[in-house]
Amino acid sequence: MATTYKRVTKIVFLVLNLITSVLFLLACLAPYLDPEKWWLISLMGLGFALIIVTLFAFILFWLFFGPRYIFLSIIPLLIGWKSISVFFAFHTPNKFDYTRDKSSIRVVHWNVARFLEWKRNNNKKSQVRLKMMDQLKEQNADVLCMQEFFSSTDSQYYNNLSFVMKELGYPYYFYSRDHDGAQQYIGQVIFSRLPIIDSGMIRYPEPSMPEALIHVDLKWGNDTLRIFTTHLQSVQFKKKDYEQIEAIKAPNEKVVENSRNIFSKLKKGIILRSLQARILKEQLAASPYPVILTGDMNDVPNSYTYHTIVNDQLQDVFLQTGFGVGRTFNNLAPTLRIDYIFTSRDFKVRQFNRIAKNLSDHYMLVSDLQLIK
Repeated sequence: MATTYKRVTKIVFLVLNLITSVLFLLACLAPYLDPEKWWLISLMGLGFALIIVTLFAFILFWLFFGPRYIFLSIIPLLIGWKSISVFFAFHTPNKFDYTRDKSSIRVVHWNVARFLEWKRNNNKKSQVRLKMMDQLKEQNADVLCMQEFFSSTDSQYYNNLSFVMKELGYPYYFYSRDHDGAQQYIGQVIFSRLPIIDSGMIRYPEPSMPEALIHVDLKWGNDTLRIFTTHLQSVQFKKKDYEQIEAIKAPNEKVVENSRNIFSKLKKGIILRSLQARILKEQLAASPYPVILTGDMNDVPNSYTYHTIVNDQLQDVFLQTGFGVGRTFNNLAPTLRIDYIFTSRDFKVRQFNRIAKNLSDHYMLVSDLQLIK
């Protein structure tokens, strides 16, 4: 009886290991398959971290109960090494040196979530807004790239454009200015301490949200740099959606309905981001100058969006000097890296910092970049 039980248990674990290995290999294909046709595989890419952890758990299990079966996990991991290499950075962690090097340009990226509070008051959210402004000031950056940036010309609300210009010392800016009510605006913005000699904006086509890709051209010594920033289609999860995700974790009679709603939003977001990524790729390729791109891409490294944008032409700043998975979004899962700083190969990444403070729902990214002569 005991022998039969052990045999059945081993068979069950072998089958589960094989299924996990197949799912991992399919997830590794996600960056290369058009989500409009292969959206289900793209969704597997979102679960990449969980699948990797499961494979390593199987390796530990077989070390004790059947070492010869370890290859069922190791071989897929070796095949998918390229996907792992964009998911996890392997550099030794170093403390960010705030001493400025004149040969480098310091760039900040941050989705500021509208600074939490719009209306002038002294409540808790307004206090967080001030902390966010202080954090921006502390970086002493040359360029600030922000998404979901709110500002208003109504005196009852915060004029964040004016505040950053006057209080933080950034006299130049370019703002997408999406109307979000009477005298209220939201969108992407680039602030600079360097003069802006040109700028441009492209609206992503419907049915996506009214997001924009903006750029500025800056004079850096004798060189000209093009700085892009953008915000790609989000899944638009509301409070109810987060509640449904929690309900899925604790199955009940509505688990199918809850799952359908969540997967529908995930599918829509993945497909729209793939279209936006192609537009972004074209604009990057058309730049006559060295490029720095920052953005809330709303997608993970093991995705069609990421692969289309990077496409061996750009370098991911975090992967050049960072360590770990580099989480940038502090909701849902501890492995979501969806915010990025990319550069063309014209730059050397001097240092990188991820400031993991829960002010916005995204973490700030900072990098010193040196143009290669």
